[in-house]
Amino acid sequence: MTEQKPEETPAPIPETNLPAAAAMTEPTPDPLSVVDDAAPPEQEKKAGLAVRFILLQIAVLIIILDQFTKYLVETNLQMFEVYAPFPSIEPFFRIMHVYNTGAAFGIFPEGSLFFAIMAVLVSALILIYNFTMPGRHVGLRVALGLQMGGALGNFIDRVRIGHVTDFLDFGPWPLFNVADTAIVSGAVIIGILMVREAREAHEAEQAAKKMEANADPAFSGGEKADEWSA
Repeated sequence: MTEQKPEETPAPIPETNLPAAAAMTEPTPDPLSVVDDAAPPEQEKKAGLAVRFILLQIAVLIIILDQFTKYLVETNLQMFEVYAPFPSIEPFFRIMHVYNTGAAFGIFPEGSLFFAIMAVLVSALILIYNFTMPGRHVGLRVALGLQMGGALGNFIDRVRIGHVTDFLDFGPWPLFNVADTAIVSGAVIIGILMVREAREAHEAEQAAKKMEANADPAFSGGEKADEWSA
């Protein structure tokens, strides 16, 4: 009898994880190209009426407060008359009715007409800028509202009586009024906002440089080489 050989069965072909293999063969995208192809940021939203009216509300409030305090001084004190609401601190604070034909704190005393014209022009520019700047600049609107209210408050004095009424006397400091305080406060707020914006821009620039350095293949390769040499 002839001995029959058993039939050989073919070895099973190992299954291949096709998705994983395909993923291994796909090229890795360049991080820099991803950054370059990113969608541009959305445009800043325009301000609504409620935000735009913040500036006007602040300005009107300053005008009312300024004119009311000047009315009290003009109707209760003669020119150059002094009133000390707190006698114990009179050397440091008192109310004195004086007039001023110049700018805030008595500077440029002969420029009444010039400053009246400038107040109107500056207020018009502030109004135009208020209706064009984006909605997120609330702090800037408050600052510009203070300055616009102060400028118009003193402008009303120049039209009404030909000069500006000052009455707040803090020792050696030149006399001033509520409108002057609003103008200076607005300038201080604008200065603070400018410093904060410059700091944020610097931080954003540093973050962008760091991100670009981390995404640079040469930079990453150099780091890996350093690690292997270590």
